[in-house]
Amino acid sequence: MQPTHPTYENLLDVLSEGSVRRRFDPYLDIAWDSPDMAMDPNDPRWVLSPNLDPLGATEWYQSQPLERQIEIGRWRTLNTVKVGAAFESILIRGLMAFIMKLPNNSPEFRYALHEMTEECNHIQMFQELVNRSGTDVPGMRPLFYRLSPYIGLVGQYSPTAFMAGILAGEEPIDHFQKGMIREGAHLPPAVLRTMQIHIAEEARHISWANEFLKVHLPERSRRMKAFATVAFPLTLRWLAHEIMASPKSFREQFDIPKEVMKEAFWRGPHSRRIMAGYFAETRALAEELGLMNRVGHWMWKRCGIAGETARYRGVPDREALLIR
Repeated sequence: MQPTHPTYENLLDVLSEGSVRRRFDPYLDIAWDSPDMAMDPNDPRWVLSPNLDPLGATEWYQSQPLERQIEIGRWRTLNTVKVGAAFESILIRGLMAFIMKLPNNSPEFRYALHEMTEECNHIQMFQELVNRSGTDVPGMRPLFYRLSPYIGLVGQYSPTAFMAGILAGEEPIDHFQKGMIREGAHLPPAVLRTMQIHIAEEARHISWANEFLKVHLPERSRRMKAFATVAFPLTLRWLAHEIMASPKSFREQFDIPKEVMKEAFWRGPHSRRIMAGYFAETRALAEELGLMNRVGHWMWKRCGIAGETARYRGVPDREALLIR
């Protein structure tokens, strides 16, 4: 599967050169041992955002004493970081399986390796953050953990499906982190710095996934495109939940009522709007790919991720911020 469009090849060259000229090392670009980077477990900046975090938006969470909000927020934030690191490892497995089938002189081969290098750095960065926080979090849900070795195999057998899965995992994290920085949230400095680095490099990764699908999905059979119409929104919804929702152990550890967890993930009106907001740019991509036919629109609605399409990359989700 080789690029056939000069514009796509040019993009791969630009992304590869960008990875050479502007890259981050988690142990050179983060001053972990600086006193400013020390993570205080009682720092009120761990409190969850009432606008951007689905649990932070619930009345139950906001009614808790400050100390408890901090404890819950710290655990949830760091567990999401741990899950993000796990997702990066799945991405690396899938991309490695994909590139082993590429011929010599493939520009996709080169950029995929740049991306994997950056994802390895992200895993180190995220794990270092968790380690230095002193908070022991489990990360992935048990089922997702058991499936993870096999998800990466999709990269070998269906690269287009795997790229769709990459977007499903990367878009919610990227959208949430951008929202936190735009909101001006008072985050612990170490958390803020990891977000800044992650956003900067994920911009390249998401750009490639988008253009990969634009180039390669039209080459697939009509049956595959029909399957993608249904499978794409299902994958987005599933992986967004796996990455952004908290596991059962979280509810048990903090004795959170079941109805609160249901409201937060994703049955409450605010949380449903947050979920849909993750994918405004992906909806625009689906439109361009021809996946938003009658069946496609119905599937996006059934999955709870329908809504307006983004007019440009990185558009803020202002509507979600105004509904409180």
